[in-house]
Amino acid sequence: MKIFVAGATGAIGLPLVRVLRALGHDVTGMTRAGKGADRLRELGARVSFADAFDPQAVRDAIREASPDVVIDQLTWLPANPADIIKSMPDDTRLHREGGGNLLAAAEALGVQRYIVQSRGFYLAALPGQLADEAAALRCDAPGEVGDSARTMAAYENAVMGAASLEGVVLRYGFFYGPGTWYRPDGAIAEQARKNEMSIIGDGNAVWSFVHIDDAIAATVASLTAEPGVYNVVDDDPIAVAQWMPAFARWVDAPEPARISVEAARKAAGEEAVYYHTRLTGASNSAAKAKLGFAPRPLLWKDA
Repeated sequence: MKIFVAGATGAIGLPLVRVLRALGHDVTGMTRAGKGADRLRELGARVSFADAFDPQAVRDAIREASPDVVIDQLTWLPANPADIIKSMPDDTRLHREGGGNLLAAAEALGVQRYIVQSRGFYLAALPGQLADEAAALRCDAPGEVGDSARTMAAYENAVMGAASLEGVVLRYGFFYGPGTWYRPDGAIAEQARKNEMSIIGDGNAVWSFVHIDDAIAATVASLTAEPGVYNVVDDDPIAVAQWMPAFARWVDAPEPARISVEAARKAAGEEAVYYHTRLTGASNSAAKAKLGFAPRPLLWKDA
């Protein structure tokens, strides 16, 4: 296939391009100017320097690539995970405006299939239950988390409502593994070793992770699978109070400290409290049934 990947040098974008090229696909990667272009060329991909915020540039890039499939892997994440909340307005704008430009261009130019990265950790579920693909995003979440969820919900609806193309929404869990924050030499491990990682309140929020390579396998499968929404998460949804100490042991770090909700709210904001007390896990049954998804166990669960 001819495939256009936006965000082609990100944590999932670059290894995805590597796999797509290894499978023989003709890939154009959209990225910012810099070293990322050389990495894409090394993989045998074409490079597009279109600015996601420039609708005409995006349209010209997709017209030139003439792809069968557009994959939106755009993200705006900080180098330091401690800055995640600060970076959310930029990331939200990127999905709202940049994603909107990509989708509009794909529709106008007759692209057959459109695949978009969404959130598998902002899904609404009752306490003790997992969210399936019918679950709504948590649009009532506080602050920047709510803004992000509302933007992604609107984007999902636009993709699935587009009559002229086949829409696929991949709701990924938190990425871990090579090139991500969650690995033995990654940014979260560094925080843990510096004793900068704390559990807020009861730490009862349930997180769904996914290994980056498993997420890529699901993305490749979605090229030809039935259009629709899929939760791309592993089989081990796990509470913060469980995964964080186990992760610390896995990377030889001290036991995480505990901090009260009140203290965390003052120090880090309502969004941080939400991440530790309100997130719900997700079910991957549809991905298993229709994408042949077979995720590995969470590597540090039993550390």
